[in-house]
Amino acid sequence: MTAQTGRLSLKTAKRNDFRDFFYFDEFFLNSLDFFVRSYYNKRCVRCRKIFRFLQFENELTKKGDFTLMKLQKTILALLAAGTLTVTGISTSLPSVAQLDLKAAAADDNNDDWLHANGSRLYDSEGHEVWLTGANWFGFNCTENCAHGLYATDIDAFLKTVGDHGINLIRMPISTELLVSWMRGTPDPVSSVNAGYEPPTDQVGEDGTVTKAGTYVNTNKDFVEADGKTLKNSMEIFDVIMQKMKDYGLKVMIDVHSPAEHNSGHNYNLWYYTSAASDGDTMAIGAASGEKITWDMWKDSVTWLAEKYSNDDTIIGYDLKNEPHGKRGYSGSKCPDDIAKWDDSTDQNNWAYSATECGNSILDVNPNALIFIEGVEQYPKTEKGYTYDTADIWQAPADQSPWYGAWWGGNLRGVKDYPIDFGSSSKNSQIVYSPHDYGPSVYNQTWFDKDFTTQTLLDDYWYDTWAYINDQEIAPLLIGEWGGHMDGGKNQKWMELLRNYMIDNHINHTFWCLNPNSGDTGGLLGYDFSTWDDDKYGLFEPSLWQTQDSGKYISLDHKRALGTGSTSISLSDYYKSYASSEGSNLDGGSTWNGNGENTKPAVTDTTKPTTTTTTTTEAVTGDISCNGKLGVEDMVLLCQYLVGEQVDTKKNDFKAGDVNHDSSLDALDLALYRQVLDGSISGFPNAK
Repeated sequence: MTAQTGRLSLKTAKRNDFRDFFYFDEFFLNSLDFFVRSYYNKRCVRCRKIFRFLQFENELTKKGDFTLMKLQKTILALLAAGTLTVTGISTSLPSVAQLDLKAAAADDNNDDWLHANGSRLYDSEGHEVWLTGANWFGFNCTENCAHGLYATDIDAFLKTVGDHGINLIRMPISTELLVSWMRGTPDPVSSVNAGYEPPTDQVGEDGTVTKAGTYVNTNKDFVEADGKTLKNSMEIFDVIMQKMKDYGLKVMIDVHSPAEHNSGHNYNLWYYTSAASDGDTMAIGAASGEKITWDMWKDSVTWLAEKYSNDDTIIGYDLKNEPHGKRGYSGSKCPDDIAKWDDSTDQNNWAYSATECGNSILDVNPNALIFIEGVEQYPKTEKGYTYDTADIWQAPADQSPWYGAWWGGNLRGVKDYPIDFGSSSKNSQIVYSPHDYGPSVYNQTWFDKDFTTQTLLDDYWYDTWAYINDQEIAPLLIGEWGGHMDGGKNQKWMELLRNYMIDNHINHTFWCLNPNSGDTGGLLGYDFSTWDDDKYGLFEPSLWQTQDSGKYISLDHKRALGTGSTSISLSDYYKSYASSEGSNLDGGSTWNGNGENTKPAVTDTTKPTTTTTTTTEAVTGDISCNGKLGVEDMVLLCQYLVGEQVDTKKNDFKAGDVNHDSSLDALDLALYRQVLDGSISGFPNAK
């Protein structure tokens, strides 16, 4: 596309039909907002035709991988985010000088999205975060609701959870329930105590007023206006998500089982297969009677991701809890009822399925984290074994064709077949999520000795999952860990794993809050209010908190956790604590403002230091800091304006203020386009 006396030169006869619609007056050239405003207010036929043309004819111009189609999508995203409005450029657009590079599209629903760089997770401003949470199950079970709400009020529950420093809830859910929501026929809930009596203020004959809720006032947001009719499962879930936001808590959804089933985690796969012996109870809907298919699994969690794509309360999706299954001792082919990890496109290949499902989610919400668990067994590929290799009965470990692990714990396949979503931006949303347990759940061989951190690394942890963190492949989140306080080996294991996660920046969610977990017990008693002080005392050091003052740190930029009495928001941490005392994530290392955590420098007064400074003339508009202006700078500005995750350490977004008005907005974007397509010779110099 080239500029010719104020018109766009079109290359084909077909496109020449649109020549008259591509006359841009000065105001239009300098404000994409005019374009959007005119189109969406239906006042300009010319703009509507241009819009439709750009939508379908995306080959008009190409500079690198940037096309007019992408610009069109960016405009729509700007509009949807409120950065561009139907009445003009939003006054909420940030001042570069005042807001220190906060994304223009960021708001209370979209300012907390995270992304990965190496083994660490960062917010949109390039600040490192640490996910330290716990599991709260129930939506995966036949009750179709988080457990404990028969015993406690949701507000009281979330207040105490937040006040105890938990910043993330891993919430198990069933595919069957998600499908019912997707179809608009939400399954009902049970075992919930909720009511509001009287539902409204009542005035007696003598004028006495009985206030609403005088007699019953429990989980009042779970019932309809009559004060007693229980809402459906999706409505209650939405209420809980809103209250999570109110109390500064973030959520990761865990697709725990195919069917609504209290033991559904025992099922190998994420969909029904006729080869599974337990398929009739754990992969066929308890309420619907339907077989849970592979497509139902992918489509339903994608539906939820789209539903919450404009709400950063749910920061990510654990695609399937504990895919597992053992190869067996017979046959020349891998059975199709076990979860494997290889390069096939078989539906029971977890690597393939996770790639397809993760991509589907990121297509509707590119900001979501995708948590990917391991499998149970992985073949010794270095010896030529594959999933078609039968196991050997009672073979010593060094002679077996297989590496074993906890269900969902085996991530050896990442080194051979890493998950690849097809682009660096999508891959920056990957978090690998093994599960790890101690001897009270099952006495694995690595517990037979007087184990230490080093023996656990040597015998199991490192090659199974820890290498992913150590080699900076991706972040880790231990999705389940915990167990009974036995005063012995299990407690020792919990302490060793806790300390290893702290020392190595590993995210985690403890199993669990619920007291009704047979394998482990929980952090809470059966009233879902009283805490197990001993277990919490072991767990508490692994919660993200300031090093000296012990303030728990929220993942929400604006809200502290719970009542805020024991915690601070993420913004408050980096504003007031990070540079002075730091956090337990780095053992008191402080943040230097450049995206790095450092110990206080030791000054050597005996040896003067000579510093040589090299000054390089800045290039106007060079956001990418590569010394030149190019389309990549325009793309970065687009991403920044729509609130996508951008690297504010590597890139200089202040350089994007090319009209020098101390704001990054659509006017800057329009100027980039004019300069890059040759409409004008350069950016305005005068402020």
